[in-house]
Amino acid sequence: MSQSEKDVMKESVPSTGASFDVHGLVGIDVAPGTPGESQLRDMLAPFLGGSSAPLRLHISRETTAVANQSHAEDAYRFTADSLYLPADRVHIIETRDGYAIQGSGELLTAVIPLLDRLCIRENAAMVHAAVVDYRGSGVLLPAWGGVGKTSTVAKLTAIPGVRFMADDWAFLDADGRLMGYAKPMFLKPHHRTIYPDVFSGARKPLAPGWLTNSVAKLATAVHPVIVRYPKTAAFTRRWSPEHRMVHPEEVFGTDRISSGALTRLAIFLERYDGSDARHEMRSPEWMTSRIVGNFHSELPMVSRRLIEALGATGLVPLEEFFSQKAAVVRRALDGVPCSLLRIPASWSADRTSDYVANLISSTLEE
Repeated sequence: MSQSEKDVMKESVPSTGASFDVHGLVGIDVAPGTPGESQLRDMLAPFLGGSSAPLRLHISRETTAVANQSHAEDAYRFTADSLYLPADRVHIIETRDGYAIQGSGELLTAVIPLLDRLCIRENAAMVHAAVVDYRGSGVLLPAWGGVGKTSTVAKLTAIPGVRFMADDWAFLDADGRLMGYAKPMFLKPHHRTIYPDVFSGARKPLAPGWLTNSVAKLATAVHPVIVRYPKTAAFTRRWSPEHRMVHPEEVFGTDRISSGALTRLAIFLERYDGSDARHEMRSPEWMTSRIVGNFHSELPMVSRRLIEALGATGLVPLEEFFSQKAAVVRRALDGVPCSLLRIPASWSADRTSDYVANLISSTLEE
């Protein structure tokens, strides 16, 4: 059976509900009949299974009626413990053990910022980064999108003894332990030479490299609308010509995936207009600020709008959200060498990933 046939069958399976355990920090319960269940199963696949975590996200389609809501013009309605965003059709209710997320749209964009918030309460935080377990040492590579995180983890995991942890999102606790998130990888045409096996055989067509940026901009523009319609979003996620979705275990094998390692090195990656790579040491305070800001800026617009609404209504004050997250990250980086690596924007993903992998190898093998 081809992968496309498997995808179609998967999408036709009736909703039965699901439970997830995120590193024992947060449990996620998805009620049967939730329209966004398919995407949540895809994106939270590494955490599938029951959880006894004290903090939880309860996700469902059915919305709870709330009386005496205040109005913030047409943007949202709220009470002291609830928030409704009409444009995104998402209803958030604070519960004794976390939050209930209710709505008929695809709800991952609401799950991620609230999952991060609950992790912060457990002295951990989500980060936007590539992460590998380098022979027992956790390597944290926060970066802007498009820098080369996915390409770099391929080069690093080709080194004997190095294991994949994440190529986009991961978790970091206050004790400095990195925790992986082996969610699906979204490979684009420029990854063809780096992940040749993934692109072999009969596969869905991808947009040519010269058209990739235009397709990506279009996808970003329509994303806030598409997430309201789970079936359309599921189809787009699987069949978009922008990328190919694959699970890390299909690429690296289950024995090359690590769930956790103590942080030994943190390098922030970014592109710039120079001609030579520049590696500069930075303080843990500098890195903390970059990690917190980068994670927020890389969230989808719908997620950022939710955080803004939670702050504006006082459910989760913005100063509290960001200061508490910064405190967790700063503690985690205590004693960890931190640096900035500026990479020429003209370098290809292949050249960039080779350079980053060699830098990490030489640093950790000293």
